[in-house]
Amino acid sequence: MKSAQVQSAPHSSARRHFLSVSDLSPQEIRGVLDTTTQIKKHPEQFRGTLTGCHVALFFEKPSLRTRLTFETGIAAMGGTTSFVDQRGERLDSREKLSDIAHNLERWVQAIVLRTFAHATVTGMAEHCRVPVINALTDYEHPCQALADYFTLLEKFGDFRRVRLAYVGDGNNVAHSLLLTAAALGSAITVATPAGYEPDTGVVAAAQQLAAQTGAKIELTRDPVEAVRNANAVYTDVWASMGQESDAAKRKALFAPYQVNDELFAHAPKQSIFLHCLPAHRGEEVTDSVIDSPRSVVFDQAENRMHVQKALLLFLLGGGRGRFAGKSAHAR
Repeated sequence: MKSAQVQSAPHSSARRHFLSVSDLSPQEIRGVLDTTTQIKKHPEQFRGTLTGCHVALFFEKPSLRTRLTFETGIAAMGGTTSFVDQRGERLDSREKLSDIAHNLERWVQAIVLRTFAHATVTGMAEHCRVPVINALTDYEHPCQALADYFTLLEKFGDFRRVRLAYVGDGNNVAHSLLLTAAALGSAITVATPAGYEPDTGVVAAAQQLAAQTGAKIELTRDPVEAVRNANAVYTDVWASMGQESDAAKRKALFAPYQVNDELFAHAPKQSIFLHCLPAHRGEEVTDSVIDSPRSVVFDQAENRMHVQKALLLFLLGGGRGRFAGKSAHAR
């Protein structure tokens, strides 16, 4: 992929946004994950923390987990939502994006966007005085990566002892995993076919951060090499939404990267399997792996809700983990 600077939130806004994992410092990521732990253990202590908060969700792509985890999580904390289905037309097709932003900031307390172009979320954040959250773009999937590393925290306890192997397309999920691993001082190996590597700008940003945190960032062409010492093996679809015309070509190129029993056998016996879902069973992963006791894909899906609750509390509290004078940490 072509080099690009990590496309995080503009710094001119009075509010914090979450467009990229890089919008949070390593300490802030750990803080959000700590709050996630408390929310998951004691959800009753967070009821009412979003009372009076209304969140707008604009989705240009289909969704099951993202929509329901945001709507359910916000409702559980006393907030309300409006869902706007943008699958028929792009968000800014009828109106200038800045005009939409200036309208929304007068009605809602936060905006969640699931779009194709990353420029849509950065453009919204540039003009908006309320927090904007990236719920997936073609460039990053940061909420997913936070949930993934929270899942790894639950399973292994110490990020510095975790080695994640990501096998497949160097896509938006791979980008966010690289940046999260780097921030948390963890180890990650990304295995892709030639020409499908992660964006070089993202890799450079992850490597720069890794030099400060002690993380290990590795790229390889060999999926066996990637999984050999991995605590967790992760894959995603070979053709993301919007890449359907390229699916047949990708299927042939990515066949050696399928996470099947043969490939998974090269990983340690205690290793686990992750997938952000939805999965194309029989393509990037076989039923025997995704349905095995070593699969934690539904833990990941549940944890999306918990981590997004913590993220909303952080952002709506001005980046301090507090909202409406209430602590985001359980007492």
